[in-house]
Amino acid sequence: MPMMTMEEAKNEPNNRVDVLYVVLAIIVGSFILIAGFYLLIDLTGKNQRAAVGTVGTNEATEPLPFDPFKNIHLEARAVYVWDINAEKVLFSRNDTVSLPLASLTKLMTALTAVASLPESTVVTVRSDHLKMEGDTGLKPAEQWTLKNLLDLTLVSSSNDGAAAIASIFFDDRNQAEQSGTPPVFIEKMNTLARSLKFESMRFNNETGLDLSEKEAGAYGSARDVSRLMTHLLIEYPEILEPTKYPALEISSLNEITHVVRNTNSIVDKIPGLLASKTGWSDLAGGNLAVIIDSGLGNPIAITVLGSTYERRFDDTLMLVDAVRKLVAHEIEIE
Repeated sequence: MPMMTMEEAKNEPNNRVDVLYVVLAIIVGSFILIAGFYLLIDLTGKNQRAAVGTVGTNEATEPLPFDPFKNIHLEARAVYVWDINAEKVLFSRNDTVSLPLASLTKLMTALTAVASLPESTVVTVRSDHLKMEGDTGLKPAEQWTLKNLLDLTLVSSSNDGAAAIASIFFDDRNQAEQSGTPPVFIEKMNTLARSLKFESMRFNNETGLDLSEKEAGAYGSARDVSRLMTHLLIEYPEILEPTKYPALEISSLNEITHVVRNTNSIVDKIPGLLASKTGWSDLAGGNLAVIIDSGLGNPIAITVLGSTYERRFDDTLMLVDAVRKLVAHEIEIE
């Protein structure tokens, strides 16, 4: 190996220092370049996310609103689900279309009666009242308080009872029909409906029975039926109270006890039921209106019109289930 000169020996420490500085500079520079590269990527990503937010396209990444009504298959022609406290429509379908009401008519019959006379008013059943379609066990000359006869009429959907209640106003039905003018009680029903702004409602009789193959006894929309039920719940809750039970024992002033069964066969299957009324006729098909407490004193009115005799119950149960799922979801996210 050749020997270093004295001059080379003197310069060797300085050469080593220079090399060391160069190596250190290269290492530090590399770290700076790498760090800068990652910082640029991070800032670019943040700017892209911020840009998405500013142009509004972030809506596509948010979960869709929870909708338990979306995939329900209903037979009913018209539906209305109304949150009474929030005054909010939860679900609707053809809700403003005026359709035959059948025995939902008796809700307005009850309201007209209690809005006009004390519930202690005595009503006498006449033989001509018993000529109505159906037999709910009323007797000729049997006397009732208006309240008890209303209970029997709404729970069992008694046409005889509705006819007796309408006769309180002492109009001669036959004479009215012959003269072409509606009986006094029917006029009162229509006047009251207009005053409450139930504009879709029109009443031809107090029972809802079809007048002919083309003319129904009464007409109204799913929305107005729900709001009629709501009005009764708020102003006359005692009228609707009996309608949530499967059966009742009700006595007339003659001390005749009648066991009446609810025409709503699913009252014991609807959790939180507060009120219900059925309707059925050839023109109307199957109707059902209910009010449920969906939890913590939150009443929801549900009306289905134009279903079938059996499917009106299935339609209602599906809607009740959807309401309860919606309420449970809202509680969960709060």
